[in-house]
Amino acid sequence: MASSPTLLRTTSSADPAQDQRDSARMASAAEARDPLFLAAWEALAEQACEPNPFFEPWFVLPSLDAFGAEAHTSLFAHYTDGALTGVLPIGRSADYYGYPVPHAASWLHDNVFCGAPLVARGAEHSFWRALLAELDRNPRISLFLHVPHLPADGPLSGALNDVLTQQSRASYIALQQNRAMLASDLSAEDYLAGSMSTKKRKELRRQHKRLSEEGTLTFERCENADSIAQWISDFLALEAKGWKGEAGSALADADATRSFFADTLTGAAQAGRLERLTMRLDGRPIAMLANFVTAPGVYSFKTTFDESYARFSPGLLIQLENLSLLDHRDIQWADSCAAEGHSMIERLWREKRTLKSHNIALGGPLRRAAFKRLMAYETRDRSRP
Repeated sequence: MASSPTLLRTTSSADPAQDQRDSARMASAAEARDPLFLAAWEALAEQACEPNPFFEPWFVLPSLDAFGAEAHTSLFAHYTDGALTGVLPIGRSADYYGYPVPHAASWLHDNVFCGAPLVARGAEHSFWRALLAELDRNPRISLFLHVPHLPADGPLSGALNDVLTQQSRASYIALQQNRAMLASDLSAEDYLAGSMSTKKRKELRRQHKRLSEEGTLTFERCENADSIAQWISDFLALEAKGWKGEAGSALADADATRSFFADTLTGAAQAGRLERLTMRLDGRPIAMLANFVTAPGVYSFKTTFDESYARFSPGLLIQLENLSLLDHRDIQWADSCAAEGHSMIERLWREKRTLKSHNIALGGPLRRAAFKRLMAYETRDRSRP
């Protein structure tokens, strides 16, 4: 692993035996771009106990450029024996889902779909101890720490629960989400047969045939950076033609989201993390999909299709091509990144991934007493009048 920059770090472990080995610091957005730190961060991503492309440098840095200023974002960095063993973007806000409650949080914006910090294998417990100790010492005005969208069945969730129990630290689950995922030993063909009836599969074959009668229908899969700028431009234009463009919520509708998307996909392609799927009719893209590949997992980041061909279901047809992920030996699962209850993807991807959003007490006795009042309010029995 590349050496980390020689910057001041503060000891931050609750375990005295670990204090001699562990240290931590909050890095600014500018410090996060230090070449030595970037090299260590990239190396950490390769050995993380849970893959999360949304906290890799090629994703975080464009995010900070586009959205970070308003969130007062910094980067928590955890070290073991001088090596970088944990990274988590931290934001501070006085707005808690529309309520004026100041808090610190793992920083997620609208295009981040997983909140698992990047942590080296074996450092899971010491990472959480260090983070909580850092925020205990310097909570500023934060009442608590909000950790959204943490996968419930991974080592980081288990380690966090262990540390909270060991420290008798108050916490609760503020939100739980179960979204579609793909995880099976079946082949793509056998998996599809189990997901859809014979009648529905016959209908899809008919739609594919009818679509091919409209012109020359081709499918492309690309895992490198070739023609990435044109692909990004095509995706943005295709999405803007549809309902998102009409609603003003397409990526191309704001300079910040347009530049974020372009910079992120370019960085992902250069890092070997991007898989692009494209369905074309007479050379024009009519369905497009971008996957972030972080073996053993994949995150299905963005997809769009030409709504003028909706009667042929191009969005579903390209998802059928995406089932080939099941045939990749180094891929064990794929996260749809779709909202719970998504009508299209849940017809096709049968497994579920549970993510939990944790609220955790910080600081001294008075702050923790105030947190317990919030916890009592949010966990109250809502069935009672």
